Amino acid sequence: MVGLGNPGPEYAATRHNLGFRVVDGLAGGQAPGWRRERSYLWAELPATGRTAAAILLKPLTYMNLSGQAVRAALARWRVPLGRLLVVQDDMDLPPGRLRLRRGGRPAGHHGVESVIEALGTPDFARLRIGIGHPPAGEDAVAYVLGAPEGEERELLERAVEQAAAVVRLLLESDLETAMNEANRKDGSGGMRPD
Repeated sequence: MVGLGNPGPEYAATRHNLGFRVVDGLAGGQAPGWRRERSYLWAELPATGRTAAAILLKPLTYMNLSGQAVRAALARWRVPLGRLLVVQDDMDLPPGRLRLRRGGRPAGHHGVESVIEALGTPDFARLRIGIGHPPAGEDAVAYVLGAPEGEERELLERAVEQAAAVVRLLLESDLETAMNEANRKDGSGGMRPD
């Protein structure tokens, strides 16, 4: 389970670090459970009675080089591509909307582009958390590296919690079951209107 983001406290609360926040939540926060390798931090999410064990990963390479860390970690633990999940922010989804699926284009997300390039394929599962498009006239980079405020911050906090719940569901069931749950949530704790 790879959370995409940028290392360092100056990025912690940004829209671009939602992936880090999901895996932090799964690991019980930024506690000593995180161990450092050369290009990433990792923590083990132990198996429980109903869920499989997982390795949680936070690349230290900065977003645009995330693929280097992901490739190194997959090689270290001999994880097959079918067992990889990348958690990311997504401007093409409304704020708080979740979308889980396998494959697809990176849609301009440089972290995902890097992972696809490093692995040589887009055929891995992605849990996308919507952040919406920047307001008219605002630069996209400034937007993703900005911190949400007020209602938007609360909406994204709920989405991070829901995303962690989807990951847990994936660990106790399968991708299709987790997709059905993730893809019907609207990020506000309720169902997405049709």
